Amino acid sequence: MPIPASPVLRAAARWLERLPDSSAARCRALFTNHADFSDLTPTQYEAAYSWLEGNGLLTVSHSSASVSEQIFRTALAASDTPWLPDADVLVRSPEELPEDALRAAEALGITECEAYEQVNAVWGKADAEARARIGNAGEIELARHIAMATEARVEHVAAYSDGFGYDIAVHARQHTLHIEAKSTVRRGRLAFYLSRHEYETMRRDPAWQLVLVQLTQALAIAAVASVPADWIGAQVPVDKGSYGRWEACRFDVSPEVLIPGIPRLAPVLDAGTTGLLLPGGREG
Repeated sequence: MPIPASPVLRAAARWLERLPDSSAARCRALFTNHADFSDLTPTQYEAAYSWLEGNGLLTVSHSSASVSEQIFRTALAASDTPWLPDADVLVRSPEELPEDALRAAEALGITECEAYEQVNAVWGKADAEARARIGNAGEIELARHIAMATEARVEHVAAYSDGFGYDIAVHARQHTLHIEAKSTVRRGRLAFYLSRHEYETMRRDPAWQLVLVQLTQALAIAAVASVPADWIGAQVPVDKGSYGRWEACRFDVSPEVLIPGIPRLAPVLDAGTTGLLLPGGREG
Protein backbone atom coordinates (compact mmCIF):
# COMPACT_ATOMS: atom_id res chain seq x y z
CA MET A 1 0.00 0.00 0.00
CA PRO A 2 1.52 3.36 -0.99
CA ILE A 3 1.44 6.49 1.16
CA PRO A 4 -2.06 8.02 0.81
CA ALA A 5 -2.55 10.88 -1.62
CA SER A 6 -2.13 14.43 -0.32
CA PRO A 7 -5.89 15.24 -0.16
CA VAL A 8 -6.52 12.11 1.91
CA LEU A 9 -3.72 13.02 4.32
CA ARG A 10 -5.13 16.54 4.74
CA ALA A 11 -8.58 15.11 5.32
CA ALA A 12 -7.15 12.68 7.90
CA ALA A 13 -5.59 15.58 9.79
CA ARG A 14 -8.93 17.43 9.87
CA TRP A 15 -10.67 14.34 11.25
CA LEU A 16 -8.13 13.87 14.05
CA GLU A 17 -8.14 17.55 14.97
CA ARG A 18 -11.92 17.62 15.47
CA LEU A 19 -12.94 14.14 16.61
CA PRO A 20 -11.79 14.55 20.23
CA ASP A 21 -14.40 17.30 20.69
CA SER A 22 -17.13 16.16 18.34
CA SER A 23 -18.83 13.05 16.99
CA ALA A 24 -18.07 11.52 13.62
CA ALA A 25 -21.56 12.48 12.39
CA ARG A 26 -21.07 16.15 13.31
CA CYS A 27 -17.61 16.21 11.70
CA ARG A 28 -18.99 14.59 8.57
CA ALA A 29 -21.75 17.20 8.36
CA LEU A 30 -19.20 19.99 8.86
CA PHE A 31 -16.90 18.69 6.13
CA THR A 32 -19.80 18.22 3.73
CA ASN A 33 -21.62 21.52 4.22
CA HIS A 34 -19.16 24.17 5.39
CA ALA A 35 -17.40 26.21 2.72
CA ASP A 36 -14.10 26.18 4.63
CA PHE A 37 -13.79 22.45 4.00
CA SER A 38 -15.08 22.28 0.44
CA ASP A 39 -11.58 22.06 -1.08
CA LEU A 40 -11.81 18.31 -0.42
CA THR A 41 -14.54 16.00 -1.62
CA PRO A 42 -16.82 13.84 0.57
CA THR A 43 -15.14 10.80 -1.01
CA GLN A 44 -11.73 12.00 0.15
CA TYR A 45 -13.02 12.59 3.68
CA GLU A 46 -14.50 9.09 3.77
CA ALA A 47 -11.30 7.57 2.41
CA ALA A 48 -9.36 9.37 5.15
CA TYR A 49 -11.75 8.15 7.86
CA SER A 50 -11.44 4.55 6.64
CA TRP A 51 -7.65 4.88 6.54
CA LEU A 52 -7.53 6.27 10.09
CA GLU A 53 -9.80 3.51 11.31
CA GLY A 54 -7.83 0.79 9.54
CA ASN A 55 -4.58 1.98 11.11
CA GLY A 56 -5.93 2.34 14.64
CA LEU A 57 -5.62 6.12 14.84
CA LEU A 58 -9.27 6.61 15.80
CA THR A 59 -8.74 4.66 19.03
CA VAL A 60 -5.56 6.41 20.21
CA SER A 61 -6.57 8.01 23.51
CA HIS A 62 -3.51 10.22 23.97
CA SER A 63 -0.29 10.98 22.16
CA SER A 64 2.40 13.56 22.80
CA ALA A 65 2.94 13.83 19.04
CA SER A 66 1.04 16.36 16.98
CA VAL A 67 -1.75 15.24 14.65
CA SER A 68 0.49 15.82 11.64
CA GLU A 69 3.31 13.77 13.14
CA GLN A 70 0.97 10.89 14.03
CA ILE A 71 -0.42 10.77 10.51
CA PHE A 72 2.98 11.11 8.83
CA ARG A 73 4.52 8.33 10.93
CA THR A 74 1.56 6.04 10.36
CA ALA A 75 1.56 6.75 6.63
CA LEU A 76 5.20 5.67 6.44
CA ALA A 77 4.88 2.63 8.69
CA ALA A 78 1.73 1.33 6.99
CA SER A 79 3.09 1.78 3.47
CA ASP A 80 5.11 -0.65 1.39
CA THR A 81 7.53 1.99 0.15
CA PRO A 82 10.61 0.10 -1.12
CA TRP A 83 13.10 2.61 0.26
CA LEU A 84 12.02 2.48 3.94
CA PRO A 85 13.82 -0.77 4.95
CA ASP A 86 17.12 0.79 3.74
CA ALA A 87 16.40 4.34 4.88
CA ASP A 88 19.54 4.36 7.03
CA VAL A 89 21.59 4.16 3.82
CA LEU A 90 19.31 5.80 1.25
CA VAL A 91 18.12 8.77 3.34
CA ARG A 92 21.10 10.24 5.16
CA SER A 93 19.93 13.87 5.22
CA PRO A 94 16.73 15.88 4.62
CA GLU A 95 17.95 16.55 1.07
CA GLU A 96 17.73 12.82 0.31
CA LEU A 97 14.09 12.39 1.33
CA PRO A 98 12.16 10.48 -1.38
CA GLU A 99 9.43 12.22 -3.34
CA ASP A 100 6.54 10.40 -1.66
CA ALA A 101 7.80 11.38 1.81
CA LEU A 102 8.26 15.00 0.73
CA ARG A 103 4.75 15.05 -0.74
CA ALA A 104 3.24 13.70 2.46
CA ALA A 105 5.21 16.15 4.60
CA GLU A 106 4.07 19.10 2.48
CA ALA A 107 0.43 17.98 2.68
CA LEU A 108 0.65 17.83 6.48
CA GLY A 109 2.62 21.06 6.97
CA ILE A 110 5.78 19.28 8.16
CA THR A 111 9.21 20.72 7.34
CA GLU A 112 11.86 18.65 5.58
CA CYS A 113 13.95 18.48 8.75
CA GLU A 114 10.97 17.31 10.79
CA ALA A 115 10.09 14.75 8.12
CA TYR A 116 13.67 13.45 8.15
CA GLU A 117 13.49 12.98 11.93
CA GLN A 118 10.20 11.12 11.60
CA VAL A 119 11.60 8.87 8.85
CA ASN A 120 14.49 7.94 11.14
CA ALA A 121 12.10 7.23 14.00
CA VAL A 122 9.86 5.01 11.87
CA TRP A 123 12.80 3.19 10.30
CA GLY A 124 14.45 2.67 13.70
CA LYS A 125 11.34 1.14 15.25
CA ALA A 126 10.62 -1.09 12.25
CA ASP A 127 14.27 -2.12 11.93
CA ALA A 128 14.55 -3.04 15.61
CA GLU A 129 11.38 -5.14 15.45
CA ALA A 130 12.47 -6.86 12.23
CA ARG A 131 15.97 -7.56 13.54
CA ALA A 132 14.55 -9.13 16.70
CA ARG A 133 12.13 -11.33 14.74
CA ILE A 134 14.63 -12.33 12.05
CA GLY A 135 17.47 -12.73 14.52
CA ASN A 136 15.51 -15.12 16.72
CA ALA A 137 14.37 -17.14 13.70
CA GLY A 138 17.94 -17.38 12.41
CA GLU A 139 19.28 -18.55 15.77
CA ILE A 140 16.61 -21.25 16.07
CA GLU A 141 17.14 -22.49 12.52
CA LEU A 142 20.92 -22.52 12.82
CA ALA A 143 20.82 -24.39 16.14
CA ARG A 144 18.44 -26.92 14.58
CA HIS A 145 20.69 -27.48 11.55
CA ILE A 146 23.76 -27.95 13.74
CA ALA A 147 21.94 -30.34 16.09
CA MET A 148 20.89 -32.51 13.14
CA ALA A 149 24.49 -32.75 11.89
CA THR A 150 26.29 -33.63 15.11
CA GLU A 151 26.08 -35.69 18.27
CA ALA A 152 27.59 -32.81 20.23
CA ARG A 153 25.38 -30.96 22.70
CA VAL A 154 23.85 -27.86 21.07
CA GLU A 155 22.37 -25.15 23.28
CA HIS A 156 20.45 -22.10 22.12
CA VAL A 157 21.68 -20.10 25.10
CA ALA A 158 20.23 -16.79 23.87
CA ALA A 159 16.76 -18.29 24.40
CA TYR A 160 17.17 -17.88 28.16
CA SER A 161 19.82 -15.17 28.55
CA ASP A 162 21.52 -12.52 26.44
CA GLY A 163 24.40 -12.26 28.88
CA PHE A 164 26.68 -14.87 27.33
CA GLY A 165 27.94 -12.71 24.46
CA TYR A 166 26.96 -15.42 21.97
CA ASP A 167 23.76 -17.20 20.93
CA ILE A 168 24.54 -20.90 20.39
CA ALA A 169 26.94 -23.16 22.28
CA VAL A 170 28.21 -26.40 20.76
CA HIS A 171 29.83 -28.71 23.31
CA ALA A 172 31.81 -31.82 22.43
CA ARG A 173 34.36 -33.70 24.54
CA GLN A 174 37.39 -32.08 22.93
CA HIS A 175 35.84 -29.21 20.99
CA THR A 176 33.67 -26.21 21.92
CA LEU A 177 32.30 -23.47 19.72
CA HIS A 178 30.38 -20.36 20.80
CA ILE A 179 28.41 -18.93 17.88
CA GLU A 180 27.13 -15.38 17.67
CA ALA A 181 24.52 -15.53 14.88
CA LYS A 182 23.52 -12.50 12.82
CA SER A 183 20.61 -13.09 10.45
CA THR A 184 19.21 -11.26 7.44
CA VAL A 185 16.58 -11.73 4.75
CA ARG A 186 18.15 -9.11 2.51
CA ARG A 187 20.19 -9.98 -0.54
CA GLY A 188 23.02 -7.84 -1.78
CA ARG A 189 23.51 -6.03 1.53
CA LEU A 190 25.22 -7.79 4.40
CA ALA A 191 25.10 -5.69 7.55
CA PHE A 192 24.99 -6.54 11.23
CA TYR A 193 25.20 -4.84 14.63
CA LEU A 194 27.65 -5.91 17.30
CA SER A 195 27.36 -4.90 20.94
CA ARG A 196 30.36 -4.00 23.07
CA HIS A 197 29.64 -7.05 25.22
CA GLU A 198 29.70 -9.35 22.17
CA TYR A 199 32.95 -7.76 21.00
CA GLU A 200 34.61 -8.15 24.40
CA THR A 201 33.45 -11.77 24.51
CA MET A 202 35.09 -12.31 21.11
CA ARG A 203 38.37 -10.87 22.40
CA ARG A 204 38.63 -13.10 25.46
CA ASP A 205 36.93 -16.28 24.20
CA PRO A 206 38.91 -18.30 21.62
CA ALA A 207 35.82 -20.46 20.96
CA TRP A 208 33.76 -17.44 19.79
CA GLN A 209 32.69 -17.28 16.13
CA LEU A 210 30.43 -14.83 14.34
CA VAL A 211 28.18 -16.47 11.75
CA LEU A 212 25.97 -14.70 9.20
CA VAL A 213 22.75 -16.53 8.40
CA GLN A 214 20.94 -15.72 5.15
CA LEU A 215 17.22 -16.48 5.50
CA THR A 216 14.50 -16.68 2.90
CA GLN A 217 11.37 -14.54 3.27
CA ALA A 218 9.79 -17.64 4.83
CA LEU A 219 12.63 -17.58 7.42
CA ALA A 220 14.29 -20.78 6.24
CA ILE A 221 18.09 -20.91 6.00
CA ALA A 222 19.43 -20.26 2.51
CA ALA A 223 23.14 -19.80 3.28
CA VAL A 224 25.61 -19.63 6.16
CA ALA A 225 29.00 -17.91 6.32
CA SER A 226 31.61 -17.14 8.97
CA VAL A 227 33.18 -13.73 9.59
CA PRO A 228 36.83 -13.73 10.77
CA ALA A 229 37.44 -12.24 14.21
CA ASP A 230 40.53 -10.36 13.00
CA TRP A 231 38.43 -8.56 10.38
CA ILE A 232 35.90 -7.55 13.05
CA GLY A 233 38.69 -6.33 15.30
CA ALA A 234 40.08 -4.14 12.52
CA GLN A 235 36.72 -2.42 11.97
CA VAL A 236 35.54 -1.53 15.48
CA PRO A 237 35.66 2.09 16.68
CA VAL A 238 38.33 3.23 19.11
CA ASP A 239 37.47 4.86 22.43
CA LYS A 240 39.06 8.33 22.40
CA GLY A 241 38.91 9.32 26.05
CA SER A 242 38.27 8.20 29.59
CA TYR A 243 34.68 9.46 29.72
CA GLY A 244 33.15 7.83 26.70
CA ARG A 245 33.08 4.45 24.99
CA TRP A 246 31.18 2.89 22.13
CA GLU A 247 28.49 0.38 23.11
CA ALA A 248 27.34 -0.89 19.70
CA CYS A 249 28.40 -0.51 16.09
CA ARG A 250 27.27 -1.57 12.66
CA PHE A 251 29.36 -3.51 10.17
CA ASP A 252 28.80 -3.64 6.42
CA VAL A 253 30.45 -6.81 5.16
CA SER A 254 31.75 -7.23 1.64
CA PRO A 255 31.30 -10.73 0.17
CA GLU A 256 35.05 -11.36 -0.12
CA VAL A 257 35.37 -11.21 3.67
CA LEU A 258 33.01 -14.14 4.21
CA ILE A 259 34.13 -17.73 4.71
CA PRO A 260 31.45 -20.13 3.40
CA GLY A 261 29.88 -22.37 6.00
CA ILE A 262 31.27 -22.80 9.53
CA PRO A 263 34.65 -24.51 9.09
CA ARG A 264 35.26 -24.56 12.85
CA LEU A 265 32.35 -26.98 13.22
CA ALA A 266 34.08 -29.62 11.09
CA PRO A 267 35.61 -31.55 14.03
CA VAL A 268 32.20 -32.25 15.58
CA LEU A 269 30.09 -32.86 12.48
CA ASP A 270 28.95 -36.38 11.78
CA ALA A 271 30.89 -38.30 9.15
CA GLY A 272 29.41 -37.79 5.71
CA THR A 273 27.72 -34.51 6.64
CA THR A 274 26.98 -32.30 3.66
CA GLY A 275 25.11 -29.08 3.34
CA LEU A 276 25.42 -25.42 4.15
CA LEU A 277 27.41 -25.88 7.38
CA LEU A 278 30.52 -26.89 5.44
CA PRO A 279 32.67 -24.65 3.19
CA GLY A 280 31.21 -24.67 -0.27
CA GLY A 281 28.24 -26.76 0.85
CA ARG A 282 24.65 -26.26 -0.28
CA GLU A 283 21.37 -27.00 1.40
CA GLY A 284 19.77 -30.17 0.16
